[in-house]
Amino acid sequence: MENVLERMVKEEKSEELARLNAVTIVNSLFSELLDRERDVLSRRFGLKGGKGETLEKIGQMHKLTRERVRQIEVASIRKIKKLDNLETCLGSLRNTISGLLGEHGGLLRRDYLLDILTVYCLEIGNADNQEINEETRSIYRNHFNFLISKLLEDDLDVVKGSDKFNFSYKSKNTETKHLEDLADDLVSKIKKTQKTLSTEELLDLIKSLETYSKNQAKFQEGKADITPIFKSQTFSDKAETINNNKIIYSLVQAVKDIEQNKFGQWGEADSHEIKPKTINDKIYLVLKNENRPMHFTEIASKINEIKFDRKNANPATVHNELILDNRYVLTGRGMYGLKGWQK
Repeated sequence: MENVLERMVKEEKSEELARLNAVTIVNSLFSELLDRERDVLSRRFGLKGGKGETLEKIGQMHKLTRERVRQIEVASIRKIKKLDNLETCLGSLRNTISGLLGEHGGLLRRDYLLDILTVYCLEIGNADNQEINEETRSIYRNHFNFLISKLLEDDLDVVKGSDKFNFSYKSKNTETKHLEDLADDLVSKIKKTQKTLSTEELLDLIKSLETYSKNQAKFQEGKADITPIFKSQTFSDKAETINNNKIIYSLVQAVKDIEQNKFGQWGEADSHEIKPKTINDKIYLVLKNENRPMHFTEIASKINEIKFDRKNANPATVHNELILDNRYVLTGRGMYGLKGWQK
């Protein structure tokens, strides 16, 4: 029998997809609230865009104390939970999340789940092929986050403050010991190799680990083909690779000590090649991944194009770093490469 997730993807404008629109769901539920209650929740959870506002800032807006704003927030959510149409509004979302968790081994990083749901809603359900900007994505992510964290929390187990996993959700009462063991084994291996790996190399590494072999039956992939979801620009890896390895790819997303850099390579989360902290780290990463000599102005432009962070690279600063660090060699007028490239 065809999986409901797969059917939703194939049919695109199915009734299930229409009922998965987070903004529509929230608007329907909020229609039962007073204006001030709607405004407090909208500001608190970033439902109008941007990050959620503090109790203090909202209080200043409404001339209320922080505690009074908090009370309004709690009371408003309690009021929503008592609405007669709550299950009608949330039923499709609840079933979709349950299906996604089942396909991904019972555990999904919160951010990864929000990305999948946002793509489902905005792109698979976008029959008119309208352009979707980052602000719109952010608004929908915030709406999904509100619905899950405040109205569906009793249906899920929250993994928060774990030393192994990033903030994640898991199916209620799901056993994750095999996931924890594999995460430990993987992190240990990555730390020993001290190398960055492509996604394909990382997945192959996982499949070579003893903990994977011992629990292989538990890592059997779900049968739903939701490849179109992963073809979105939201996901940097090949859609087929993600879909065919949903459980272990989802695990990698959840593991706290492993992250992916701007070039799609995986490694220790706090390493310089994953999270470059200085302009020199960024120069090295650009040259390593371009794998060719580059003019210092081109390197600066590339750093700014990639947007490792909010800091812009100045060509003069880049030039100084290239001159001072013996990892780089002058290959021509203003052109530099990595020392290791020389034979």
